Amino acid sequence: MTRLSVNINKIATIRNARGGNLPDVTKAAVDCERFGAEGITVHPRPDERHIRYSDVREIRPLITTEFNIEGNPIPSFMDLVLEVVPDQVTLVPDALDAITSNAGWDTLKNRDFLTEVCSEFRRKGIRTSIFVDPDPAMVEGAAFCGCDRIEMYTESYAAMYPADKDAAIAPFIRTAEAARQCGLGLNAGHDLNLDNLGFFIRSIPWTDEVSIGHAIISDALYMGLEQTIKAYLSKVKIF
Repeated sequence: MTRLSVNINKIATIRNARGGNLPDVTKAAVDCERFGAEGITVHPRPDERHIRYSDVREIRPLITTEFNIEGNPIPSFMDLVLEVVPDQVTLVPDALDAITSNAGWDTLKNRDFLTEVCSEFRRKGIRTSIFVDPDPAMVEGAAFCGCDRIEMYTESYAAMYPADKDAAIAPFIRTAEAARQCGLGLNAGHDLNLDNLGFFIRSIPWTDEVSIGHAIISDALYMGLEQTIKAYLSKVKIF
């Protein structure tokens, strides 16, 4: 069954906008787990505009559910991951000035680099996932890099879903099938929400994990965090 990992970056964004420690990011991580989240995701960036490296260190011993750290494997990020040793690291090729993740890896052009990174994390027993666009060729390239999973970048699915959900999901089904044929686990994330998540999971029921942050925190403003997490869990636990 698909697991729900809650990305808490946006909670850190609110805290950082005012300074101090309100809301408390570490408490939010613990609360998300208590409310049923099956994973906690953080995506620290070098400028620490939301999740800080210190947050990552503080959260790690406080949660018992899966801990997933996303980011571009620059040296400081790699050092952090190797220090903290999360359950999973998701490699994302985001530029230093990116507002949010906006593309997957070209796993063919970056094969040597990604192979080296995956090998280093594997030696520490960390499951490695590579963020890719919905393209079977990129999945096959990822498999050659030695990763354990791929995460499909789902922005295009979310954008097309209101107009034509079948056309929106088609390239993701092909990509997911390629991952299964390559023996890779399958994650997904970016712009998934209560409207489009259920159809995604029904169409690709072998999805291992979805990582959702912006939509969950936005919905929580109206529904409360506990009820929001329960609502999202109902969308992934449909089989």
